[in-house]
Amino acid sequence: MSAANAKIISTSPLSDGEARWIKLIKINYQDAKGTPRTWESAERRTRPANTDIDGVGIVAILDKPTGKEIILQKQYRPPIGMVTIEVPAGLVDAGESAEQAAVRELREETGYVGVPTESSPVMYNDPGFCNTNLRMVHMSVDMSLPENQNPTPQLEDDEFIEVFTVKLVDLWDECKKLEAEGCAIDARVGTLAEGVLLAKKLAL
Repeated sequence: MSAANAKIISTSPLSDGEARWIKLIKINYQDAKGTPRTWESAERRTRPANTDIDGVGIVAILDKPTGKEIILQKQYRPPIGMVTIEVPAGLVDAGESAEQAAVRELREETGYVGVPTESSPVMYNDPGFCNTNLRMVHMSVDMSLPENQNPTPQLEDDEFIEVFTVKLVDLWDECKKLEAEGCAIDARVGTLAEGVLLAKKLAL
């Protein structure tokens, strides 16, 4: 079974009554000069009450003898019709903190057990289009733990995720290689790769 086998069969308009995950919003606002304007936006229907974020992205680095490696995954994404290279990620559940969600999602999607070490400010994925946001949670993964020797994901029946690792120092070149092979690069992965590249070039 390969994510490359997935494909779009058809597309059609989606009515608000059918939509489970998103809704479209018309925003009336005033610009910097006081002129009334309108904007079209998409919003998630899934953000839990009393929570400031929709989900989490996870930066999990494995400290191996051959160098530090980042956990990535391949997953087919219907909105773009492509296999996407992503960090582990997921939506927060009601009553969960970003850190709790990250621990759960890392275990479910990759099988690895990790401990949160740092969380980012709230980050907005595409603020000109939608209000979706997240926190990036950095995770420490103890490779000496038995459960991290041969990690087994706990995927839902409708989840098809391929987990792999890349040497952190090679992340930029690997993104270019994967794009040339027909994969889409998630912005979070691309931004991490660019940060590593800049750190090397500027000797930060």
